[in-house]
Amino acid sequence: MSTVTIRLADVSEAGLIADLSRQTFYDTFAEYNTPENMDKFMQEQFSREKLMAELYDPNSIFLLAWVDGEPAGYARLREASNPTELGDLASIEIARIYAHSKVIGRGVGSALMEHCIDVARRMNKALIWLGVWEHNGRAIAFYEKWGFTKFGEHIFALGDDPQTDWLMKKELLP
Repeated sequence: MSTVTIRLADVSEAGLIADLSRQTFYDTFAEYNTPENMDKFMQEQFSREKLMAELYDPNSIFLLAWVDGEPAGYARLREASNPTELGDLASIEIARIYAHSKVIGRGVGSALMEHCIDVARRMNKALIWLGVWEHNGRAIAFYEKWGFTKFGEHIFALGDDPQTDWLMKKELLP
């Protein structure tokens, strides 16, 4: 059985994370969207340059997952303003959490989630939250298994297609 290793990423790995981000996003959503909308999103919102710049954002924390010495997934935690529904609670967002399609089902997502929650607790956050496409049943079931519940919705523009994301949260304080 393979071992999943999670560690903090640093700016020297910006290119790796950008490439991993683009590949996992495309693999996850290309079949559900038009090529035109995917291309527009990948070029305008998810360019390699924009993704690499995120590693220099002091409000972001990147975790890298490795399986058998190969990069297998990543998560981006981000401190930002809360959605209105959360008020001023101390929180952190899981802005992205993805695993390579070839390792799905091998514990990469669970290992990343465990580390995201550990980071949030060490930062004394009251809750952790995320957005997930309303039609991504596999991801929603994964988040529910981890104790996340829906608290709202927002629009996520994928190219020219306004899509609805569910906002989900998990309370962390006892």
